[in-house]
Order: sequence, then structure tokens, then C-alpha cells
Amino acid sequence: MKKTIACLAIGAMTLTSALMPAPAQAEKSELRVPLGAGGFGFLPLHVMKKYQLVEKEAEKLGLKLTVNYANIGGPSVMNDALLSGSADFISAGPPAFLILWDRTKGRGDVMGVAAMSTIPMYLNTKAEHLTKIEDLKADDKIAVTAIKVSIPSIIMQMYARQKEGADATFKYDKYTVSMTHPDAVIAILSGNKQVTAHYASAPFHQRELKEGARTIQNTNDVMGGPQTFTMISTTKKFRDENPKGYAAFVAALKASFDIIKNDKKAAAEVLLESMGGKGWEVSELAAMLDDKDTKYTTMPEGVMKYADFMHAIGTLKNKPAKLDDLFFDVKGIGGGN
Repeated sequence: MKKTIACLAIGAMTLTSALMPAPAQAEKSELRVPLGAGGFGFLPLHVMKKYQLVEKEAEKLGLKLTVNYANIGGPSVMNDALLSGSADFISAGPPAFLILWDRTKGRGDVMGVAAMSTIPMYLNTKAEHLTKIEDLKADDKIAVTAIKVSIPSIIMQMYARQKEGADATFKYDKYTVSMTHPDAVIAILSGNKQVTAHYASAPFHQRELKEGARTIQNTNDVMGGPQTFTMISTTKKFRDENPKGYAAFVAALKASFDIIKNDKKAAAEVLLESMGGKGWEVSELAAMLDDKDTKYTTMPEGVMKYADFMHAIGTLKNKPAKLDDLFFDVKGIGGGN
């Protein structure tokens, strides 16, 4: 009898436990954020690291948080880090983000958090025979950060399609080689015959012009206006499970913009430090931050143009109808296009 009662009691406890709601999962106490490919487009991340902005914003929300900023960049590496769970937020250009969004739709659900920078890119060269992109010869090579998925790769596809029709869309793909911006600058300025042009962003673009290179194409002209250069993304799972950490990161991103806007000298010092502390003067970098075409904003620009084009050429299977299909909170980050 006692044994029966004991069994009934255990059964009741088990049933009660099953019916009780599971305790809320604690948020992560450490965020992992790769710092990206370098240069002006990723400056906010370095400012966030320098001034511990995420940690400070998290503290306001009652969350004790540390941030591990990994020194890695490049779209492929970043994407792998996010999907493997070794990164919580990643930064990249819109084309790389759109491909990741497309491939994870319904199974992983990577979404945009916010834009980070709006900066043009420039196709620079010192080769005498290049006065326009159509002058490329069979042995010419253009340095880009990533083949096919980088901003320059998509921009050149857009240009070819605009000028010569759909059949010419991928005309310039064969000329591209993957290379970091610093390595590409060295190749262009040293007269390396293996690389004859470089699609550069600030401050690498300015360095190349200073040393005698010239621009034969820029992204703003091809796109018909400014476009997001770098943006932040994460997974739906991370956002759902870490609402305070997510909010702290977005608040810190906006705080970094304020620092860059209000203290360009301090921002330039952070940028120079992130690039090894040499190669530029702080005053030189600070002046570049005053360029009217360089903006730090959460508002996406030109992202839908990329999406429409990439779907039209078959790079994306899924076609977003609006920014809300791509970003968690378009209204909260200021709209966009």
C-alpha cells in the first residue's frame, strides 16, 4: 500500500513538473562580434570596442555583459562564424548579407539588424591603358574583397547589364581576384602586374589617389545614388533569446555614431590604431571623416536595389517585397530603401 502511494506521489510530481512552464533561459553573458575587413566601414565596431559601449548599454538594462571582438573579416568567414554559432553579430556589405538571408530563410533565419555605414567605393588603377572599365584586357585583374558576393562584384554586374544587356551581366567576373584592401593597395602602388585595379573604400581609396592612382568607376554612379556599405545581421534565434543583449548592441551602435560625429579626432585615432598605428596621420583620417559621402547611420540605403537585381539574375531564390522582409525592425532603425 505504502509503495503504491509513493508511486502515485512520484507520478503526480512528474505530471506537475511537466505542466509547469520551463524557466526562462538566461541571456548570454558574452557576445562575440568579429571586427570585419577594416577601414572606415567598420569603424563603429572599433569605437564600440574602445569605449566598451555595448557593456555600458547592457548595464543600463540590468545585464552584465562582456564582448569578445574577434579580429576576423571577409564575407565567407563572417557568414560561417554566424551560422556555426561562433559569432552573434556580423558585419558585411548588402550583397553578402542578402545571400545569407536567402540561404537561411526558413532554416536559421538570418536578418538585418541595422545599417552601419553609407560609403561609396572606387575602382582605382595606375595602368595607362585603363581609362574606363571597358578597357580591361585578358590579363588584367581587379582586386575585390570577395569574388561574386562583394559590393564591387555586384556593382560590376549591374554596370555590364545596364550597358550591354542581360547576356553580359557576368562579363567582368573573370577579372576579379579576392584580396584584402591593404594588400590590394600595396599591389596597385608597387606596380604589381598581376593586379591592375582595385575596388577600394576609404581610407584606402584616398591613399591610392595620393600615390598617383585614378578612379575609372564608382558605386554611386552605377547605383544612381548612395548605398549602404556595411550593415549588421544576426539570427532570429539569437534575437529571441537575447532581447537585452540585442537592444544593448543596437544602442551601442548608435552611440558609436555620435562619437564619430562629435569627435572626429578621437574616431580617427581609433581607426588608426585598428590599422596598426601607421600609414596615415590622425589629421588626415579625421579630414576624410568630414567627406560628405561618408555617413554612419542605421538607415539602410539601396538595399532593395541590390535585392531586386540579385533576384533578377538568379543569385537570390527568394525576392523580398520590402525592407521589413529583410530587417527585424525597420521602423526602429529609421526606415530606408
